[in-house]
Amino acid sequence: MRALRLVIVLITLAVLTLSAVAPALAQEQNPQQNPRDLFLFTRYPVQEATIGDPTTIRLTLGTDTTPQIVRLAVRGAPEGWDISFRGDGKVVQAVYVNPKNEASVDLRVEPPKDTAAGAYKMTVVASGETREATLPLELILKAEEETTAGLTLDVDLPTLRGSSGTTFRYNLTVKNESDQEVPVSLLAEAPRGFQVDFRFGGQSITSIPFGPNESKSLSVEVRPLPDTPAGTYDIQVQAQGGEYRASTTLSAEVTGQPQLTLTTPDGRLSGEARIGEKTAIKLLVQNNGSAPARNIQLSASPPVGWTVEFEPENIAELANGQNIEVTANVQPSNQAIAGDYVVTFTARPDEGASDSAEFRVTVLTSTLWGLVGVALIAIAVVGVGVAVMRFGRR
Repeated sequence: MRALRLVIVLITLAVLTLSAVAPALAQEQNPQQNPRDLFLFTRYPVQEATIGDPTTIRLTLGTDTTPQIVRLAVRGAPEGWDISFRGDGKVVQAVYVNPKNEASVDLRVEPPKDTAAGAYKMTVVASGETREATLPLELILKAEEETTAGLTLDVDLPTLRGSSGTTFRYNLTVKNESDQEVPVSLLAEAPRGFQVDFRFGGQSITSIPFGPNESKSLSVEVRPLPDTPAGTYDIQVQAQGGEYRASTTLSAEVTGQPQLTLTTPDGRLSGEARIGEKTAIKLLVQNNGSAPARNIQLSASPPVGWTVEFEPENIAELANGQNIEVTANVQPSNQAIAGDYVVTFTARPDEGASDSAEFRVTVLTSTLWGLVGVALIAIAVVGVGVAVMRFGRR
């Protein structure tokens, strides 16, 4: 009987001991995670960048406990680097965080353009009210040709040739090789006297959006002024979108063209001529273009029956900026009557535009017919006198 009682007491003690230990064991097996006073992270702690280009790294801060102001700093950054924290487009020094919402801030890192390629490490430090959070970062700098992401700009024929009146059209292919949508601005730097126009789909543009890994074909129209001297001119073209840019050089070989002007030495486009007689009219041929005028042919469109002869009939070459006098011998028709007539003179080169001038000719009667008239009048006067003398005596 005593033995039975002893067994019961031992069993009772065992049950009480297990009931007291079980909650502690359960607590150890399912511990509650300690709340974090402050945490700091980024999705991309190791990034690549092009030497000389700024890099932006998005940071996220938060707390599980107390709302607080967190001050930001960077340790271990290379000397001479421009580093700043930015929020809503402004430079900031601290961030307010609370348990309900995480806060984001951008770390902008801009190495000098003469920085050598390589891997550079730094640490972002966030100092809260009770503790400090750190985040190691690594930036791998590469030369521009080593970076695959960005913009590329290719041209089919970078050098074109034509006269100063030609519109030079270049075909470009712009590609966005990044994984982001990029609005691209188009810029050109041309010599004075050149007009540059970017066109896409028949429309003149200054910017165009690009989706990720998207390429588009554009055209560039370059128009020099008509009096642009002959020579080779370079046009710098640039496509710029955000932190990405690409550029190329277009070349326009302007051959120049003659520009003739036909007038008279004194500027008067009128004169007199007599029926049946040759009259010399002085003309002035000028070349105001950007290239010599060669093999200039002189011609005229006179009234029917008239003759026009030029001295000389042909000008072998007239350099740009020079002029030459030409004589046009105009002879009205013998059947012409007194009055005003128009003769059109034309100077036409082998290349380039021709020029014409309308000359008004006032036709007078011939001096021979004047003498004949005077003689007839004299004969009539003598006849009248003789008649008076003969019949007056009777």
